[in-house]
Amino acid sequence: MDHSDIAELWLFAVDAGDGLTPEDCEAISKFRRRGGGLMVTRDHMDLGSSVCTLGGVGAAHHFHSKNPDPDPNRRRIDDPYTNHILWPNFHSGANGDYQVITPIDPPHPVLLDPESPGGVLRYLPAHPHEGDVSRPPSEPTARVIATGRSKVTGIAFNIAVAFEPSAAGGPAIAQSTFHHFCDYNWDPGMGAPSFVGEAPGNGILKSPEAQHSVKRYVRNLAVWLAGKKTIRAETKKEHLDRALDEALEETFPASDPPAILRSGTRSIMVGGQRHGL
Repeated sequence: MDHSDIAELWLFAVDAGDGLTPEDCEAISKFRRRGGGLMVTRDHMDLGSSVCTLGGVGAAHHFHSKNPDPDPNRRRIDDPYTNHILWPNFHSGANGDYQVITPIDPPHPVLLDPESPGGVLRYLPAHPHEGDVSRPPSEPTARVIATGRSKVTGIAFNIAVAFEPSAAGGPAIAQSTFHHFCDYNWDPGMGAPSFVGEAPGNGILKSPEAQHSVKRYVRNLAVWLAGKKTIRAETKKEHLDRALDEALEETFPASDPPAILRSGTRSIMVGGQRHGL
């Protein structure tokens, strides 16, 4: 990694505490210190707890046995249905369904979407027992950027913590669960390991808006972690201009370019209204 041109590393931690060696953690931390982007995600209880030793980002992840949440009120079982899984296990819904997230102001670039109401993303995959993340007090560039809400207890929990690039290291994201990125959570028809016993939903497959939101979030993450700008929210004028351009493309396919309009009133219908050209 010291000599590669890799721009970012996505780490899906599925171990019970011994997945990363000290040498692994030092290499990954060094990668970020030299400016590399890092996305670190895990799951419930102690699943993925070897990430705790990662510089900076590791401190954002709280587990049952390692680096527990400093708030004792959050060290309690949230999901009561899968009783062999202890806290942290925030229940945001069934695998295959989506949850409504709350972006924290000001909206972070990874949550921007000009095609969504308000210009921000609102949906991510649900999971019956998500992990716990928070902003480490020792990290001045870090902040919580989105929260979810338990469908069992109603408690709000953190979805993602963003670390802005600085002299200390490149951009990073600490995500509450890798199930936000799993094919089974996007489409239960893809199948799951035999130990997954919870009945899945199909809310994402039924919702084009949720599918768009999930894919846009992944795209935004990849772009931002690579040190590039994600698209900002469009102004009203920019949205209308883009709609006009798209309507023109549909009206005049590239294979059949329109003749030059020489005179007369020129207008086009967009969203049920006529606009002059």
